[in-house]
Amino acid sequence: MSASPAPQATPTPPAPVIFDLDGTLVDSEPNYYEAGRRLLAGYGVPDFSWEQHSRFIGIGTRETLEILSGEFGIDAPVDELLEGNNRTYLELARAHTAVFPEMRAFVERLSAAGHPMAVASGSSRSAIEAVLAGTGLDALLTTIVSAEEVAHGKPEPDVFLEAAGRLGVDPGDCVVLEDAAPGALAAHRAGMRCIAVPYVAATADDPAFLSAGLLFKGGQGEFTARAAYDWIGQPVRSSP
Repeated sequence: MSASPAPQATPTPPAPVIFDLDGTLVDSEPNYYEAGRRLLAGYGVPDFSWEQHSRFIGIGTRETLEILSGEFGIDAPVDELLEGNNRTYLELARAHTAVFPEMRAFVERLSAAGHPMAVASGSSRSAIEAVLAGTGLDALLTTIVSAEEVAHGKPEPDVFLEAAGRLGVDPGDCVVLEDAAPGALAAHRAGMRCIAVPYVAATADDPAFLSAGLLFKGGQGEFTARAAYDWIGQPVRSSP
């Protein structure tokens, strides 16, 4: 009798990839800072600095405003602050938002290879949609989740788990792209692999980034679409 042919290995489906938006796909932090600075100035808080703003990178806008209103004693509803901040931010974002070139190349490469993709962000849905439309990324990134749509923002895993649900994939199969420590921690809590590209260089040694499978300590200046894509294609190693 002739030997039966060896069974063919089942191809591994392309890994789902979930992107944070601000500071990861696009350099929107200058716009968020300016929107916050103008908002606070209108409530009698002058000279809000970039250093003060940088504490909140990776944290949702509502949570940020809740903290700032408490710190500066602003007697106004958070919803009012959020509406004013979003209005100014959208004006700035529509005028100009820069996409990191290697991130655009990465999204295009993933799309061509059939990877399911989503955006999960602490920004409002209107802000996410405006930025994606203004940069042309909306054609490739059609599944989006805002922190407004889940119970808890980052560092809780809610936005990433919701994104996986909308993509119809297992969270454990997903890879997250993040620039901030709270987001990296959220990815870990969601049981997802993480590629970390710190926006603030000083945070690269944050313990939250230790859970990232791939860390570009030099941030966007070090990140390349090729390196990230090659890493995603490697077999996932089981924990001992």
